[in-house]
Amino acid sequence: MNKKKALIAGAIVIVIAAFVILALRQGQRGGTSVRTETVQRRDLVQVVTASGRIRPHRRVEIQADVSGRIVNLRVEEGDLVQRGDTLLIIDPATFIAAVQRAEAAIASAQASAAQAKASRDQAERLLRRTERIHEDSPELISDQQLEDAQTNYEVQEALYQAALHSVEQSRANLREARDRLAKTVILAPMTGRVVRLNVEEGETAIVGTMNNPGTVLLTVADLSEMEAVVEVDETDVPQIELGDSAVIEIDAFPDRTFSGRVTEIGHSSIQGGAAGLSGLTSDQSVDFEVVIRLDDPPPSLRTDLSATADVIAATRDSVLAVPIIALTLRTPETEEEPPGDTGTEEIPLGDGAEPEEVEGVFVVGEDNVVSFRPVTVGIAGRDHFEIIEGLEEGEVIVAGSFQAIRDLEAGETVKPETSGNN
Repeated sequence: MNKKKALIAGAIVIVIAAFVILALRQGQRGGTSVRTETVQRRDLVQVVTASGRIRPHRRVEIQADVSGRIVNLRVEEGDLVQRGDTLLIIDPATFIAAVQRAEAAIASAQASAAQAKASRDQAERLLRRTERIHEDSPELISDQQLEDAQTNYEVQEALYQAALHSVEQSRANLREARDRLAKTVILAPMTGRVVRLNVEEGETAIVGTMNNPGTVLLTVADLSEMEAVVEVDETDVPQIELGDSAVIEIDAFPDRTFSGRVTEIGHSSIQGGAAGLSGLTSDQSVDFEVVIRLDDPPPSLRTDLSATADVIAATRDSVLAVPIIALTLRTPETEEEPPGDTGTEEIPLGDGAEPEEVEGVFVVGEDNVVSFRPVTVGIAGRDHFEIIEGLEEGEVIVAGSFQAIRDLEAGETVKPETSGNN
């Protein structure tokens, strides 16, 4: 009897446990709370954002071609100058003296050339007389005397040509001396504004060398044409093309935006990266310079102002789109084949190989059971990805939260919250 009661009690416990497990499973079937969204068509704009600074499109950094003390500085920073205006004068005393020496050298060379010409003419006349006498009276002039006269003429002719070359060399030296003298007066190479003045009257201008870039005296720029120079990450550069439109925000103009277009894209990274002896670069991020010409810059715009540009890299009209947060990575499940010969050869993955993860979304099906659907994406807007293939318009997908999507698995039941279909 006791044994029978024990069996009945055990059966009751098993039934209760079964009911508890069933209840727990039913509770689980209530599903994870998720946000859902219906796949629909949207207009997408892919934007590349980068920061940089404002600079003039045309600017000239003026350096001295000759060294010397600045004796006359005729401009101040901010002055408007015209092409050809005198900006500053370097002490010309040394260069005036060099011109005078070169002029004296020309006079000396010309005198030497005149003397050499006279000697050449005299030798030529002597040669002609010797030739006539030798023809008329060979007994009076020997062949040796005739050869001596010919040699003397050739020597005098060579000396005369050398004197002429000396005159040309002296003239070249004079041109060089005058050119260096002219470079003591520095003129404006273009019409614009003096945006930077680095020297004061009395300072010494230094000419640049291979190891010394020299002194930048001042900078003249045309502020009517301005551009934003931004640094774009290497992963975003391939998305940008010449002519792409952009919207520029300048910190100094917080309530205004400016339009522009991409006019230059750097072909090499800024500062060239950090390559070692092995040819490999460091792990630090690499940026490329992109130049955006502003369409209508205001007169009050200044160089070196901080700016942020949104470059419109691509646009799509009325394309299927899903929220960026909905896209996730999963390893595709492999279907188990029935035992026996299927007539197909199984391709091994190799030792330790695993299927690669693919991009996809969770699609909500009947009874709120989700399945993982691989998709092919196109451009990325601010909040949505373009879907090229893998989804149909009107399908419902899981659109959040991030934690829910990360933990979700195919075949689970979800509990949709209020749908966000905007």
